[in-house]
Amino acid sequence: MKFQINDTVSVLDDAIDGVVIAVNPPEVTIETEDGFPLKLHESKLVKTGTETFTFSGIADAKAEKAEKKKNHIKGKSHTDEFVLVVDLHIEKLVKSTHRMSNYDILTLQLDTAKHKLDFSIQKRFPKVVLVHGVGDGVLKEDIYSMLRRYDNIRFYEADYREYGIGATEIRILQQ
Repeated sequence: MKFQINDTVSVLDDAIDGVVIAVNPPEVTIETEDGFPLKLHESKLVKTGTETFTFSGIADAKAEKAEKKKNHIKGKSHTDEFVLVVDLHIEKLVKSTHRMSNYDILTLQLDTAKHKLDFSIQKRFPKVVLVHGVGDGVLKEDIYSMLRRYDNIRFYEADYREYGIGATEIRILQQ
């Protein structure tokens, strides 16, 4: 799929939307809805539309962006922050579990959770929600064990009205 600057896109397997700001095949750089630049392989993206921007010059564009940023910070509420939601249900991670043992499944789920959390810490996302489901609680306990090894996070049950039962919310403390 060919991407062009100003295409609106969604990241496959992640709850991230954004606008294409640079194309360097096979790498595409997007700016997320919260203003974070992310470089991704083009196979990880899908077009959702095309936005058009008009401005009379670079100076006007920079001024407009600075004004938007200033207004966004001023009017930012608790509900406006970026949240990375990671669904760890195995059917969301692989097409088939045909030759996977329970150990293989659990290992893949934990590796995915660790990878997404490390990515979020690196990109300075404020909040991550891991959707692990209810089940027997094995995955949840292993996730909690992994999370206890991090110094710069706080974690607790996520709001069941928003994410259902079986989700853990992680707050990343920025330093």
